[in-house]
Amino acid sequence: MPAAPLPQRDGVDAVRLRLPEDPEGVWPTVGAYLLGRYGTAVGAERIGAMLEAGRFVGADGRAAAGAEPYEPGRWLWFHRDLPAEERVPFEIGVVHRDERILVADKPHFLATTPRGRHVAQTAVARLRAELELPALQPAHRLDRLTAGLVLFVLRPEDRGAYQLLFKERRVRKEYEAVAAYDPGVELPVTVRSRIEKERGVLAAREVPGEPNAVSRIELVERRGGLGRYRLLPETGKTHQLRVHMNALGLPILDDPLYPVVREDGPEDYRRPLRLLARALEFTDPFTGEERRFVSRLSLGPLSGPG
Repeated sequence: MPAAPLPQRDGVDAVRLRLPEDPEGVWPTVGAYLLGRYGTAVGAERIGAMLEAGRFVGADGRAAAGAEPYEPGRWLWFHRDLPAEERVPFEIGVVHRDERILVADKPHFLATTPRGRHVAQTAVARLRAELELPALQPAHRLDRLTAGLVLFVLRPEDRGAYQLLFKERRVRKEYEAVAAYDPGVELPVTVRSRIEKERGVLAAREVPGEPNAVSRIELVERRGGLGRYRLLPETGKTHQLRVHMNALGLPILDDPLYPVVREDGPEDYRRPLRLLARALEFTDPFTGEERRFVSRLSLGPLSGPG
């Protein structure tokens, strides 16, 4: 595959597409194909304007004209129009950086990678732009509302080895959460359940069946009606820790989904989800070194009466 002829914009890669085979000759021109693929989503006029402005570019760096004959297998790149995004008003801390990896402290409310309405306001896009690291890629994902450690890889050829650590569960993750304290909940406890997350549904749910999610929950500190908890997930299902804490009757403080889905609205940056990815431990796949990284962020002191 040829290299992208377009540089990143605000840390976001250009969209890459390859013209598919067309044995029935449905698309006589490049413009006909682009209208067929994107016209319904963004409108024929918008596609026409983008072609007129030379925004679709081939591997040779030359703008593609809509009237050019269709060539199956041809690569094209273009920058999509980014959604209007409010800047997440928190900085990203760098905990560690060497020739292969960068470990960042992602703040609450910032997505890890572009998705949906969050594109430039994501950790990977902002770090690429701020640190001038266009090849930077995450080795795993951290939920947008959760703060804490994310491991990024500086070189594309190294990414697979670090991703495999997470896929094979060879990374020990430690989280911290603030939630209600209930003396009736016996801790520590290991929670095992089956969690499913339906596409288009905000909250995940526990269902009958073979467990696919395992979390150890420990109480670290309590003050009045609040507790600070250490959460040690053995698996990585979507919203796993939030679901398991809620199932114990200890929903994490300021969680907009559990136990009740909060109505969508403007972000309240004063009330972040009190969940922090506090530590990562693993054996480096290249050096064999035991690595441990600890977040510099804090969920703050427990409030409430003594």
